[in-house]
Amino acid sequence: MKKQFLTSLAALLFATGLVGFAVAQQQQVQAMRSTPIDAPNRLGPDFKWEGKEGRMQRNYRQQPPLIPHSIAQYQIDTRTNQCLSCHDWTKAGERGAPTLSMTHYLDRDGNELDQLAGTRYFCNQCHVPQADVPPLVENTFQPSAPVSVR
Repeated sequence: MKKQFLTSLAALLFATGLVGFAVAQQQQVQAMRSTPIDAPNRLGPDFKWEGKEGRMQRNYRQQPPLIPHSIAQYQIDTRTNQCLSCHDWTKAGERGAPTLSMTHYLDRDGNELDQLAGTRYFCNQCHVPQADVPPLVENTFQPSAPVSVR
């Protein structure tokens, strides 16, 4: 009896999986910005970047700063990170760029490093170019208090 129940359950799960797979194959996955899901998502004409005075305000205390300039031609891969040519602590002063936070020079155990931590190497994991574009979905987020951190 137990063996018959398990066989019936396995057949039911298999049939449900087949039906689910067939339904999923009929539906196209749509990107939110009307481009194919596997196509590069280019910023439209509303993209803007401005100087230091034009930086967009952060919405919450721990929000990574937005990038106020184009990074379209920046190389960021395992060999090169062009962000560091201006923002590394050794060069930021002479380039007039903001320095990286000291947290970017800490390893996973909190030890201070002389170079950028590997966990913080790919800047655009957290930092994105600022853009004045309409939201993808309705958003009613309100910061809990005015944010003055830049």
